Amino acid sequence: MMKSKIILLGTGNPNPDPERFGPSVAITVNDSLYLVDCGAGVGRRVAAAGILVSQITRVFLTHLHSDHTIGYPDVILTPGVNERSESLEVFGPKGLIDMTEHILAAYRVDIQERIDGLEPANKDGYIVHPHEIDEGIVYSDNNVRVEAFQVNHGSLESYGYKFVLPDRIVVISGDTRPSENLIKHAVGCDVLIHEVYSAQGLIKRTTEWRKYHSAVHTSTLELAEIAGKVKPKLLILYHQLFMNRTEDELLQEITELYDGKIVSGKDLDIF
Repeated sequence: MMKSKIILLGTGNPNPDPERFGPSVAITVNDSLYLVDCGAGVGRRVAAAGILVSQITRVFLTHLHSDHTIGYPDVILTPGVNERSESLEVFGPKGLIDMTEHILAAYRVDIQERIDGLEPANKDGYIVHPHEIDEGIVYSDNNVRVEAFQVNHGSLESYGYKFVLPDRIVVISGDTRPSENLIKHAVGCDVLIHEVYSAQGLIKRTTEWRKYHSAVHTSTLELAEIAGKVKPKLLILYHQLFMNRTEDELLQEITELYDGKIVSGKDLDIF
């Protein structure tokens, strides 16, 4: 049986933590690479994981917030410079086509010079096909079947993804408040990768921030309840909002209510 790997390329959020790059998860099966989200520094993180950036050909965006897409130009342009020989297929919510067209327009001078100038570039490596998705199976090949399901991240159209791999099922939440739809799609999965913020830390935030985070993100206490219903073999935390709590304190907030296997993910962790 083909063995998959999960690599946390970035476990951060919009805050510029030098230890945690922008949110991005890589799943590999054999020599195939699948990226979920393109946070800041994604190209360098792919290289740090020992993967050729030219292998970046399939990307799945959970939503179009900047911390999840600021590396989108990176996955278009950097592999182009590094001999990618096929098009980039990108899947995500409505607005993706418009975003892609504007990125390509912004870098038109660069792309034209690399293709038409002296540099021995492969023009196919700069072709991008954006696919605006709905719920359901959005991609499949011999290694994987990818199912998108809607989650609740306020007014912004947002998706989680379920990867059915040869050896396990992996569910990635993206950014969301507690979602019954996520629970429905994730029940019994092998690995659940879920965002989280500290419930205790939120208490010390301003009224405006408490209102915001509780409306569009998932607290430690809420995630403990979700995990208790999903019962994954492994729960991985990413996009952690510590709010001046330590990593151990964040974990303890969950483990006081949930006794399953849990890990607070760090950049370049492999599972």
